[in-house]
Amino acid sequence: MERINEKIQLSKQKLKALPFRKIAPNIVTLLALCAGVTSIRYSIQGDWAKAVICVFVAAFFDLLDGRVARMLKGSTKFGAELDSLCDCISFGVAPAIMIYQWTMFDLPRFGWFFCLLLTVGMALRLARFNTMLEEEPMPVYWQHFFVGVPAPAAAALVMMPIMLSFNFPEYENILRSNAFCAVLLVIVTFLMVSRIPTFSTKKLKVPTYLMMPLMLVVALFASFMITQPWMTLGIMTLLYALSIPIGVLVFWKEQKNSEK
Repeated sequence: MERINEKIQLSKQKLKALPFRKIAPNIVTLLALCAGVTSIRYSIQGDWAKAVICVFVAAFFDLLDGRVARMLKGSTKFGAELDSLCDCISFGVAPAIMIYQWTMFDLPRFGWFFCLLLTVGMALRLARFNTMLEEEPMPVYWQHFFVGVPAPAAAALVMMPIMLSFNFPEYENILRSNAFCAVLLVIVTFLMVSRIPTFSTKKLKVPTYLMMPLMLVVALFASFMITQPWMTLGIMTLLYALSIPIGVLVFWKEQKNSEK
């Protein structure tokens, strides 16, 4: 009985002494969740622009929470689990409801099936990601790649027809067609759960001589985002889709070099 009381006292002390650096990343993660759920609200209302923006805001916070955790050395298992749950809602549920409200509701019987496929694929991907954290470290040639398409990128790929329709209303019939969106959902789901290597910038190092050109590119990107936000986001998403086969070729090359 005394040991139980001692453990209770120790657990209380740990709770009282929990540093803010352990909490800060979780706060950012919850902000991403709020943005994702707000996107669902705007999708139900038919406000597509705000719905898309909220998903990108969630992606920004999702990118930020990992950086905050590493910077403050506040990574916890609780934070990792919370991040995966929030990602499933923000990038699996929210885009699925958005694309269903936008076009797939008009496909009898099967429209909701394709949207469910996306959400299930997102849940499977995130579950695999959590299990991979507990496995042995990946080979060195994997350090610049993700296993499959990451959650925020998958959400952007699903929303690409909606973003392009804002700037190209004359092609809305094609972009909004049930067949096109159904095929897109199947492809994105496959890319998420597959083991196809995709580019990762987590450990990317920029050479000194490329700093000025990179800053110029960032400035151009910011100016395009201000003047033509939807076209810029749509084209960036399309370029990411085109980078997937390039990433596979680069990965195979690095894998062969490491095996020599």
